[in-house]
Amino acid sequence: MRALVRYRYGGPGVVRVEDVDPPTLKDDRVLVRVRASSLNKADWHQLRGRPRVMRPMLGGVRRPKSPLMGNDFAGVVEAVGKDVADLRPGDEVFGGGPGACAEYVSAKSVVRKPAGVSFEAAAAVPIAGLTALQGLRDHGKLQPGQRVLVNGASGGVGSMAIQIAKTLGGDVTAVVSTRNVAQARALGADRVIDRIHDDFTQEEARYDLILDVAGGHSWRALRRVLAPHGRVVLVGAHGSRGPLRHLAALWLASRGGRGELVFFVTKFPKEDLETLAGLLERGELTPVIDRTYGLEEGTEALREFGKGHVRGKLVLTI
Repeated sequence: MRALVRYRYGGPGVVRVEDVDPPTLKDDRVLVRVRASSLNKADWHQLRGRPRVMRPMLGGVRRPKSPLMGNDFAGVVEAVGKDVADLRPGDEVFGGGPGACAEYVSAKSVVRKPAGVSFEAAAAVPIAGLTALQGLRDHGKLQPGQRVLVNGASGGVGSMAIQIAKTLGGDVTAVVSTRNVAQARALGADRVIDRIHDDFTQEEARYDLILDVAGGHSWRALRRVLAPHGRVVLVGAHGSRGPLRHLAALWLASRGGRGELVFFVTKFPKEDLETLAGLLERGELTPVIDRTYGLEEGTEALREFGKGHVRGKLVLTI
């Protein structure tokens, strides 16, 4: 099969498309012929091997254990393992699994794709959608009527967080750059703050939950706009001092004071994928796709992703 690969850590220049052996099918997994895959921040970190402390999780300090890339996909079931009872060959599905930027992927976290949703749209959902859902519902504990601010609401996670927060009954304020103000409003934000002209931490509004996708603010600044018993949920780790140092600084500063700081790692339960499938089917979640590329254009797509200005998601069609 054709697949996007890299054999060492580095930038997009180490990536190429070549023929590799297709994945083997395990008893509890599904073999999917991939029709579309999407890029995430996790893919970028895995490509570069940074922060370095994450390299053992990728299989090696000097080089990744597997050359395959990607996690999100949508496609058609080719075969199912003997322990899989809810899917069969021919089903249109989406989900997540390593090596998804390829013609075939073997994965466990797979659910049916709603009939009216394109493969490209479904492939844009898994990691970003799960991150937004778990950040708001599970770690943010968002309740109907509460005020939530999404800092960095124009990328994959942020654009889905606006929509998912609305389905949870939240009053949503989106923080984006000037060129993304109209997009945030179209996605359903009750209020949009243009970060180029206004600093939300200097305003009088108070929030029950801040979903911080973009970073860039100290704990003192974030705490200033938190309501009593409010919480900040960090998505990723950002900051000029380096991601892990920024995370550590925020965590230390938040100890013993007003407000709660939460950092989490996205999980892939099928129940949450089913929740996202339901939102897609009902039209309550519409992924924003900045641009689509062919598999052979994977290096170009990664270069564009690395610039950090993507609206929504970049999708590879396969």
